[in-house]
Amino acid sequence: MMKSVGLGSHRPLSGQLYKYTNVVKGWQQRWFAVDPETGVLSYYLFDGPGDAVPPGQPARGEAQLAAAVICPSDEDSRTFTINCASGDMLKLRATDARARQEWVNGLRAIAEIHTKAMGANPPLQPREQLAVHDAMASARQQLQATEFSDAALARCIESSDSPFPHTDPDLLLLKATSAASMQCLLQCLGILHRQQQYATVSISSKHSDTDHH
Repeated sequence: MMKSVGLGSHRPLSGQLYKYTNVVKGWQQRWFAVDPETGVLSYYLFDGPGDAVPPGQPARGEAQLAAAVICPSDEDSRTFTINCASGDMLKLRATDARARQEWVNGLRAIAEIHTKAMGANPPLQPREQLAVHDAMASARQQLQATEFSDAALARCIESSDSPFPHTDPDLLLLKATSAASMQCLLQCLGILHRQQQYATVSISSKHSDTDHH
């Protein structure tokens, strides 16, 4: 359940979501809270039941929403992603389609406020900028599918039903090459995302300097 509050109330936007960790651990239930004052999304270990984490519990992780891109996923009606300006990505899943839309709307509203405040983007992004965001989100989804395939390959090689021995040098080389390629692709996408954000900040700064002259 999500606690939806107005941005002017100075209270966190919070609730339960499932966070995708990796292909091994899969989806993990976490408690998420957004501070509209700082634009920081924090998440905590959460076992439930209840509607909040114990007071004083440290955050498991944080993400800055300024200049972040929040995108509903095409894979189902509950999943969405947060692509941070740092290059990090959170893949989250709400309880249903309505909850997802509430989270996406709330997160986008807070992200827009803090993006404007830091001058990272103009109030209305040009069509080309939106196209870049869409392309980055699509690339991330493709890499997630590739990550699943990489994990499936590793399981197949390690399976006891495999007709080949686990120590076969060609299979070990294939497994290592697949894993290394996967990491390289993820790092390349992170670099592209950071470069895109730096370019946006640079363009925005030039516009600001021009306006002051």
